[in-house]
Amino acid sequence: MKNLLTILIIFLFGTFCKAQQTEVSVLKYEDLEKKIQLEKDKLLVVNFWATTCAPCVKELPHFMEVNHQYAGNPKFKMILVSLDRLVDKERVLKFIKTKNLSAEVVLLDDIKRMNTWIPKFEKNWDGNIPVTLFYKNGEKVYFNDGEMSKEELEKIITENLQ
Repeated sequence: MKNLLTILIIFLFGTFCKAQQTEVSVLKYEDLEKKIQLEKDKLLVVNFWATTCAPCVKELPHFMEVNHQYAGNPKFKMILVSLDRLVDKERVLKFIKTKNLSAEVVLLDDIKRMNTWIPKFEKNWDGNIPVTLFYKNGEKVYFNDGEMSKEELEKIITENLQ
């Protein structure tokens, strides 16, 4: 029994460590758009945030709870798109570790063209963050401008994950 418990603890620790990113992909808008289109068979939650944005940081624990809740569902995926500067990549990696972010995190290094790509994601997006977009079958089904509660997040996921 003691050996079984030890094996279970090692397995859970390994799973937890594996879930956390040790590197962050740096993408341009076109790369992120392709990444979103590759997930056509899923309900995809795409959250735009930054480590320096207080409302973003405040809502991330809710996103991690929900991401953990749906982790075993092959029809669900969450991507956290950091809008931090490329020179702050190490800060983003440290943030991932200290905040135990389990969703995939990418760094969108395309600030100079933001006035071009923001309206491509959502015509009503004024550029402020946090912003969350929900895609189902490759099509945007919901746009949330501002901080989200866990209840709001769960409601939109439940409505679209069928």
